[in-house]
Parts: sequence; C-alpha cells; structure tokens
Amino acid sequence: MLAFLAQASVNGAISKEAAQAHKDAFKVEGKYPSAHTCGKCHPDHFREWSVSQHAYAQISPVLVAMSATIGKQTQGTLGDFCIRCHTPVGMNLGESPFMSTMDRHPTSQEGVTCVVCHRLKNEYGKVSGRFSLVEGGLTDAVFGPTNDEILKKIMEDPNVTADPNVKTATQIHGDVEKYSLMPEPGFCGACHDVTLPNGFRLEEAFAEYKNTPAAKKGTSCQDCHMGKTHGKAEGYAVGPAAVVNGKPTPDRKRTNHMFPGPDYSIVHPGIFPHNIKARELTQNPDNKREWMQPWLKFDYQAGWGTRNWEKEIYLKDRANKKKGITEPFVKFPEVWKARDKRLKARKEIDKNLKLLEEVAQARFDILRVGYQLGEMKVSQANSRGLRFKVQVKNGTDGHNAPTGFDAERLVYLRVIVTDKNGKEIYKSGDLDPNGDVRDLHSAYVHNGELPLDKHLFSLQSKFITRNLRGGEREQVLAVNYSPDPLPFIRPPTRSNILTGRPGGARKHKQGIAPLDHRWADYRVSRKELTEGPYSVRVQFVAAMVPVNLISEIKVAGFDYNMSPREVADRIREGHMVLWDKTVELKLEGEESTFDFTGANNDTPKEKKE
Repeated sequence: MLAFLAQASVNGAISKEAAQAHKDAFKVEGKYPSAHTCGKCHPDHFREWSVSQHAYAQISPVLVAMSATIGKQTQGTLGDFCIRCHTPVGMNLGESPFMSTMDRHPTSQEGVTCVVCHRLKNEYGKVSGRFSLVEGGLTDAVFGPTNDEILKKIMEDPNVTADPNVKTATQIHGDVEKYSLMPEPGFCGACHDVTLPNGFRLEEAFAEYKNTPAAKKGTSCQDCHMGKTHGKAEGYAVGPAAVVNGKPTPDRKRTNHMFPGPDYSIVHPGIFPHNIKARELTQNPDNKREWMQPWLKFDYQAGWGTRNWEKEIYLKDRANKKKGITEPFVKFPEVWKARDKRLKARKEIDKNLKLLEEVAQARFDILRVGYQLGEMKVSQANSRGLRFKVQVKNGTDGHNAPTGFDAERLVYLRVIVTDKNGKEIYKSGDLDPNGDVRDLHSAYVHNGELPLDKHLFSLQSKFITRNLRGGEREQVLAVNYSPDPLPFIRPPTRSNILTGRPGGARKHKQGIAPLDHRWADYRVSRKELTEGPYSVRVQFVAAMVPVNLISEIKVAGFDYNMSPREVADRIREGHMVLWDKTVELKLEGEESTFDFTGANNDTPKEKKE
C-alpha cells in the first residue's frame, strides 16, 4: 500500500511537471506563429506553401529516420546538422534532433514555415541553416524585400490592429521591415549550400548557380522558382498579397510559394498537405501537438466519409439489426465513430488529394525543364548487333541536373528493345523487386540474384568513403565503415557538429552542368537478336530517393507507424516518367540519327510508372 501511494505521488509530480512543460511550450506561439495563423490573411500563399517541399521538410519520415540513423552511427556527435534546415523553429526551440515529428511543437512540424523566411533579420550567407529566428508574436514586425506602403493604408482601418491586447479588431503584423537579402540568390544559399570546413561539398545548389549563365545575366533563384512558370524566368504574377477582413489588398508583384521539385509526400493525406481544418478536426484541446495520430486511423482508401460508402454501411447495419446482429459492420475507432465527423474529414481529405494532384503536375512540369532528351544516334543496326546512344540534356541554365542533395536523387534512363513480335530482348534501367535500379547498391545485385546493369545511365551522385583500415568504397551514407568481421562505427575523436560529418568522405558527382549534355551508350549483342525490325523505347524517369536508402536507415524506425516496406513502396509509386520515346530500327544500315526533341508521346495518365 505504501509503495502504491509512493508511486502515485511520483506520478502526480510527473503529471504536474509535464503539464507545466506543456503550458510553457505553448508560450512559443508568441515567439514563432504558425503558418495557420498567417494563412488567415494570406490564404493563397498558405495554400501554395501547404503542399510545398518547404512544408514537407520536417513531415518527411525519410528525413527523420536518416537524420536519426546518422546521429546513431556517429554516437550523437552529428548534433542537429541535418535537421536544422528542416525545422529551424524546432532547433530554435531547443527540441531534440531525435524527436518524432508527431511529438514536436505544431509550428516546428511545419518545417520551413512562414517565420523561417519572414523572421530573418541578419544576412547569414552560406551557414548550412545555422541561423537564429527573430522572436515575435503575430502583431510584431515581419521582414520582406521592401517596406510595405500597402500595410500602412490597411492599418488606417479601425477594424484592424497591431495591438495584441485589443481583441475587438483583426490582429495583423504592424510593420514590414526591409530585408534586402530576401530577393537575392544568397538568401536561398543559407540552406541550399552545404559546404563543410574540410572541403566536403554535400550540397552545392547555390555554388553551382554562382557559375552559371543564369547568374551572369542576373536571373535569381526566385525568378525561376517563385514566378509564373515553374522552372522558368518568365516574370511574376500580379495579385493581392493579403485578404484582410474579407477585403483583398491592391494588386502587386505576387510570388508563388509552391516550390515544386523532386520530393513528393508518402504520408497520409490527412497529415499532409497542411490543412487548417484538418488539424482542428483532430487536435487534442489539452495538447495541441496531438493531432496526427487520429488521422492514421482514418481509412480514406476504403471510402470512409464518402456519401455512397457511408450510405452502404448504414444500410448494412440496419439490415443486421433486423437480424438481431448488434455488432456494427465496421468497428470505427472512437475518434471516428460519429458519421458527421467522418464526412467532414473526407471533405478535407478530398481537398488535400486535389492539391497533391496539382503539385504532382507542377513537379512534372519543372522536372521536364531540367531533364530533357536530345538525339538518339545509331552507329550499328545489322546482324552483328545494335549499337546506339541517347543524348541526355540539362535544360536549365541555373544549376546542375540534379542539384542539391544529388547523392540521393535517383534520375535514370529505362531502355527496352523489343523485336518484331513485341518480345523483349534487352533492357536497362529496370527495377529489382525492392524498387532499386540494378547498380552496386541493389540488394539483389549484391546477393548475386540479379546481374549488374552494365549499361545503366543514372544521374545519381555516389558517396565514396575511406575505410578505417585503408581503401575506399561506395556507400549509401557518408559514414566511415570498418570491414572487420564484426564491423562497428568508431566514434570520431572530435565532435562532428563542427564539420557536419565523419572525416574521410567525398562524392562522385554524376550530374549534368547547365545547358550541357551527356550521352548514354547501349549495345545489344548478336546473341540477343531475334527477328527485326526492332523497337527501342526510351523513358526518362525521376525518383525522390533510391529504395536502398530505406534499407540503410530503417534501424531508426519511421514516423506515422510506417513500415520500411510501406515507405519503400510509396517511394516506388512516386517514380515519374518525364519523357517516353519510341523509335524503330531496321537491320539494314548504320549511322542514323533520330530526333528526340519533338513533342512527347506520353499522356498525363502515363506520368507515373
């Protein structure tokens, strides 16, 4: 009995301590307002941002697991090096790099949220995301490229206030301070260039840009990535920057905040894109961090919340009751027992799915700007075999293709040759059962179950790490490895937070320079020939990350209760065919050329593999 009372006393103390910690944590809304707060007056900007890669930065289960895995392999000395670019709010709040996204503060969950860019005051330059955000509530000043004269006129409205104590008027930020670096490429370089003191270049999108035709003619990152056309400097849209009390502000230069790119969401659509009503629908009033778990229990794929499905379930339950069966046909979790709540949830799910389709189209469009097919040249087409090469071009003038974290950007050609009867006689760029191309990182190639794809054309850069006992090896993660019979990672002699990685690694870049090209060579031997004419189908495919990365980081586990297989499958489902070309070869001549630069022969339905 005494033991029970003692334990109860301890639990009570812990509960009070946890409650106080929770109360203190939510004082940060006065430091770093949520994008949901900003979205009340900036609904269009919020909508674009909500499905962006910036908004997905911390939601990504791959990022969280990869950061945790590297942290574990380096005995925690990596610190917040990976994650500080993905949740600057979380790092400014002092959250642990090892936290689950589901346990973070709601504003921290938003990744690169509004205040990450609009509460920066100092010109940091290339600091790999190491910067301090200016603290302030909703009514405090924000930072922008110009002082906003429009805001001064809005403040003349008696129904608008910048006083946090006035509850009878709409509260907005009372000032916009000029931040001259914001429209400059260097602003993006603070996170999009990760060059370490020892010379290792993990990411160098900004460094690449500085040496490009785009930089020479004054085209900025923003011109291509925030303008009217994704990936092209074709000017900016014009429209209101805000809607205050139902009134749009006067038209002005309107930047786009969608930022489509190579990443895509693999999580439940109730969680991403960010959705104000979706969060409010499941948020625990006593703990605003708790809103994701209920969505994981909502089976949108089964049809929950659709009127036809709900009607069918209702009729089945009514029929069962007449038979004396009291058990419901579908046993819903407590949070989704109410039909009305399921209908509301479905409404928000459908909005998010529509937005995901929109950003998928934007992703398709912008990737096709950078990754292009040129010519196909045939040097041999006779009874001795087929030899041909395909030109792969970088269509952008602003950076390499791929750029950024190019060691995890899988972009490749799939080439299939079929004979007169449609029989496949040759292939390169096909995937193993895990969803990997047949390179040295394929588990099936490594185990000898599938042959190495000798003609594989891939633009993925590779990490080369120095073994602790001499020699080098190609690895998925740039962490030094010991080839001992019982291998283990030896902790470094100095903290990796100083350099961001273990020593002794480099990167073998495979990308294409701006407006440049490379050739992919293929050869079909005499033994493989059957009966011509032959068709050569070339597909240019873009993925987010290779599946072998998931195998490497699965030891850390994945957020949202996702299994490694589920993560890998969703990544594989997101592979996107950017170009799909087919030409016919006849066994009669050599040195022929086919133009691949014409109209693409795929359709919107064929964008995904």
